[in-house]
Amino acid sequence: MLGFLPAPLRGVIAVLLLVLNTLFWILFLYVPALLKLVIPHRGFQVACTRFIIWVAEAWVAGNNGWMRLTQRTRWQVTGAENLRREGWNMVLCNHQSWVDILAMQWVFNRKAPFLKFFLKKELIWVPLIGLAWWGLDFPFMKRHSRKYLLKHPEKRGQDLETTRKACEKFRYTPVSVMNFAEGTRFTPAKHQQLKSPYKHLLPPKAGAVGFVLDAMGDSIETLVDVTIAYPGGAPSFWDFLCGRVPEIRLDIETRPIPDNLKRRDYLKDPDYRREIKAWLTDIWQRKDAKLEQMLEKPPAR
Repeated sequence: MLGFLPAPLRGVIAVLLLVLNTLFWILFLYVPALLKLVIPHRGFQVACTRFIIWVAEAWVAGNNGWMRLTQRTRWQVTGAENLRREGWNMVLCNHQSWVDILAMQWVFNRKAPFLKFFLKKELIWVPLIGLAWWGLDFPFMKRHSRKYLLKHPEKRGQDLETTRKACEKFRYTPVSVMNFAEGTRFTPAKHQQLKSPYKHLLPPKAGAVGFVLDAMGDSIETLVDVTIAYPGGAPSFWDFLCGRVPEIRLDIETRPIPDNLKRRDYLKDPDYRREIKAWLTDIWQRKDAKLEQMLEKPPAR
């Protein structure tokens, strides 16, 4: 443990270890990623994907290692014992900080299928990491705003078609499809601007959830509902690297996805859209109440 070092020095060491861990494992990831690109054989591509996931899990394990070395964070996790390595999951989580992703990986790695996020299309050009995300079959989305769709109605439905193509790759290996349903990180300013009916959350967006259930309703069986709480307040990424996050709490609840929400057309079925929204609203109401309880709980000793 390097907890005795000054916080900025711990932060610098954590950054260096993160970079070194990433550079080491990314070399093993590039070769199968490039082979997937040039050899369009389904069985071969699936084998490459499985190897890439193994590399990615080793990378996360390395990150967890430097986190143990440099951090003094206390972890309170409930429900992780119900996670399963096999199967297809939809993961919903509240979003407060970039630390959320490291926290999720800390808990999920090698206990559940590898987490895969929907990313903005522009992120594929991020040096080094963009190709890694592509090799891992992270879906790259080009989302259109409501204002844009009003001017270009011919683009309506393009997001769903992109989601279907992306999710098609998920059918061959177990996956945890991750969704921050709020669409952005929670801040008091956004909470006020959106006039959120929740105390600790922004209103969830049903579109992304509906698109995934539309595209993969015959594969995804389980909802993994994750609630993250930071008793000391939502930290910045640098705060976390410096070891300034005293405690992180995660509550994980797994339950079946209702059959009536599977294998239906999200764009063409208005009743389906209402049912998805009602289901998500119920989840968010319970999550808001749970967050209140988690934040009120005394710190661990």
